[in-house]
Amino acid sequence: MPARRRTRDTREADDVEPVEQYDEEPVGQFEDGDEEDADENDDQDADLDDYEDEEDEDEDEAHAPLNAMTAGAAGLRHITELTSQPAQGVTLVKPEGGGWLVGVEVVEDRRIPSSGDILALYEAELDEEGNLRSYRRLRRYRRGSGDLGEAAR
Repeated sequence: MPARRRTRDTREADDVEPVEQYDEEPVGQFEDGDEEDADENDDQDADLDDYEDEEDEDEDEAHAPLNAMTAGAAGLRHITELTSQPAQGVTLVKPEGGGWLVGVEVVEDRRIPSSGDILALYEAELDEEGNLRSYRRLRRYRRGSGDLGEAAR
């Protein structure tokens, strides 16, 4: 005989005590009808100023020069968006000419078994803010074929 599973008891909700209801005062007035102090409005203005300062800091960070990590992530994002192919990873991040050169390996054709996958190596050139200047496919190859590149020379 299969084991019985315990089910949730619906009576638990009856054990919860009701929350007391309070009449709300109109916003901006006390019980006697006087307007609230100007101090509270000053607090709201200060909160708004703090929020605007945070936005300015975010804008400054967006225009800050890229480091290798953010440049690699930006290059990866650009290549995957343009090729609509899943990326295997970043293979190169190099500062060059006031911007960055990023190499990204992409799966262009999936096969079974995966050792038959066709991969491609793309190169993205980014400006100093991470915007894409250009990209190109450097080569295509079968996964597992090894990278003989410069080692064979």
